[in-house]
Formats: sequence, structure tokens, C-alpha cells
Amino acid sequence: MAKDILDPVEALRQNTSIPFEQARAMPPEVYTTETFLQEELKHIFAREWFCVGRADALAEPGSYTTCDLAGQPVIVIRDRDGELRALSNVCLHRMSTLLQGRGQVRSIVCPYHAWTYNLDGSLRGAPAMTLNDGFCKDSYTLPRVRCEEWLGWVFITLNPDSPPVSEQLADVEKMIAGYDMTNYTEAFFEEHVWDTNWKVLAENFMESYHLPVCHAGTIGGLSKLEDMICPPGEPAFNYHTILKDESLRIAMAHDKNDRLKGEERRTTFLLSLYPSLLITLTPGYFWYLSLHPVSPGKVHIRFGGGMSDDYKDDPDAKQNFADLKTLLDDVNVEDRGCTEKVYKGLSSNAASPGHLSHLERPNYDFAQYLMARIDAGRAA
Repeated sequence: MAKDILDPVEALRQNTSIPFEQARAMPPEVYTTETFLQEELKHIFAREWFCVGRADALAEPGSYTTCDLAGQPVIVIRDRDGELRALSNVCLHRMSTLLQGRGQVRSIVCPYHAWTYNLDGSLRGAPAMTLNDGFCKDSYTLPRVRCEEWLGWVFITLNPDSPPVSEQLADVEKMIAGYDMTNYTEAFFEEHVWDTNWKVLAENFMESYHLPVCHAGTIGGLSKLEDMICPPGEPAFNYHTILKDESLRIAMAHDKNDRLKGEERRTTFLLSLYPSLLITLTPGYFWYLSLHPVSPGKVHIRFGGGMSDDYKDDPDAKQNFADLKTLLDDVNVEDRGCTEKVYKGLSSNAASPGHLSHLERPNYDFAQYLMARIDAGRAA
């Protein structure tokens, strides 16, 4: 017999009306229904800032990355004047998408009819158009999308009224000032699609309660539950901290780092910047996930990371980071297994949310954020 399904927004409203001390995980309908996904796309991903990656990966003129944000194809590209621009990734002729993935180009050439755009989005040339009396090359420019850089991260939004990233995340910037996040260089970037809901993966990042079990074969022994601090979240983000074991040297502050003191020198921040940028920031390295839903049961993942520049002159830095990347890949295999199992369970008629641990405070705050943004969007 099929399980009765509540309206997913109403189910979340009931869920988030309970104080944290009595709170449960979000209801299955929030993860598994197309109805809730459409609410997220309309009121969250089409309205909030979305991170496409690190600015240092787009340092050269013509270097670009692409994404689909709430159904809108977007290019982020460095122009010849050194400005980062976000542009519509749709040709103004027969509306083909223009670029794919990441790379570097001298100009933007449509793969359908070779209409060619300059790096600022203006039309450079269009073959075989001279016999159309209405055609004027100067009237064609790819529409711009809002784009901002913050601490080396590149964000875009479809919302012309969204407050600046630096304003929304000012408290994060103060909190991690000693890490100097502009002083980290991306060493790898990958894209993946997993068979789980994007919020399952986001919540998996937000709590380290699962580390001793899910990651028993890798990092589970490097962090102790009793050392994890999960404070109440803020409107635009939540976070928790863990103390890394000093055996993982490249997670520690480098000897030349005089900005961090005492326990700060081995403190890792796990930052969840809403809606979907998840950053593990240690004094020595960082890695991140930027998530976008594909469907209720599939998530597109932008996965990257690198080292603090404090380590760049160390003779063993490259080998240490290569070892770290191998570890991160193994951790990802474990996380994929865990999060895909969670989504399979959520899709069951037997799925019923249990009470949250004190170590899952960020998950509670995430649910509050989702409800607030959907309510605000509906009211607008």
C-alpha cells in the first residue's frame, strides 16, 4: 500500500516549527518529490548566489567555466581586460548553447553556425548574414549575469536584487580571517553526478557525526566526536569545527603562518554557505563541493581543492598534496555510498525521520533556511 504523501512544503513547515532540542530530520517528501524540487529551483537556485569555483582557475584571458543555474545555461569567463564576466551561454541566432565544461578560448564560437562572440559577449562576426537587411552585428551582445568574487570564490546569481556576496558572508570573512582564503590555490577540479538528492549530500557535509562510521576506512579515526563544535547557524550559512590530528601535517598551520594561534593552528572549519557551497578549510589545504540538483534523485557536483600557498615552497608539498588527493578520492567513494543509501531509504514507504543529534545542529539550521527562502519567495 502506498504511503500517504503530504504537500512537501507543508511537511517541511511542520518539521521546522519544532525547536532544535526536539527536532527531527527533514521529511522524505522534501527530498524525493518533483514538487519540492521546483520550489527549490524557483525560490532558491534562481534567487540566491551560486558558486562556480575558484577565481585562480580562471586567471588567464579566455579561461572559462560553464554551468546550468536553475535551468539557465551560463558562461563565466575572463575577458581581455582581466574582468570576470558571467554571460548567457545561449547563442543569439538559433539558440544553441555555446561552450561546455571548462577551458580556454580566444573567442566564443557557436558550434551550430559559427556565430562568433568576443570575450565581453559582443558579436564579432556571423557568416552568410549579409543578405538579411534587418541584421545588424552591433545589436547582438550576450546578456550579462551578475558575477562577484569573494575571497577567491566566484559566485553568480540570476537575481538582480540579491545583496552582494561580501555583505551576506561578512561574518564568515571575519571568522576565518586568520586562514586568508585568498592565499589558497586550486590544484584540481572535477564534475560528477551522484544518485542522491542534493540536500542529502549537503547535510552529509554539514555534520561530522557520521565520520567514525562512514569513514572508518579513511579519516574516521582522525577526528573525535567530543572535539566537534556545532554552534547555531546564521541566516546565510552554518558551520562546525573539528580538531585535526597532528599526524596529518598538511592540515596544520605552516611554520610561516603567524596569523593563527594555539588550537586555531589545527582547527578545521566546515563551512556551509547557502544554498550549496560546502568548504572544508584547514590551515594547510581546502576542498569544496558546489551542488546543483539535476532531479530529485540526482545531484551535479563541482569538486575542487588545493593547498595554502604557505606550503608552496616546501620540497614535499606536491607529494603531500598528491597523497591528500588520493585520500579525498577514497573519502568521496565512502560518501557516495552513504548518501546514495540514504536516498534509497528516503524513497521507501518505510521512511520516517528520526530525532537529530546535538552534532546535527547545522542540519536543523539548513532546514530553517530552506523554509525561510521558500516562504519569502512565495510571498514576493
